[in-house]
Amino acid sequence: MAITGLPEAVMTSITLNGNPHEIQSPLTLTGLLESLGLGGKPVVIELDEQAVFPRDYEKTEVGSGARIEIVTLAAGG
Repeated sequence: MAITGLPEAVMTSITLNGNPHEIQSPLTLTGLLESLGLGGKPVVIELDEQAVFPRDYEKTEVGSGARIEIVTLAAGG
């Protein structure tokens, strides 16, 4: 039985770091990071050639055809 009022998940295509990638939509950037095993890790995200602040990941939806670049940050010397 479906829960009313909640959007149904639909598979959609995005470009992730230059490669085609299938996701379940609707999905936020936070959800995408979690699905990739990067939740809580230091990353920089660019969505359709625009940098996104980490404080906005939770409220930024990933739409069909989105172009996303994710760069993980690592300390070293």
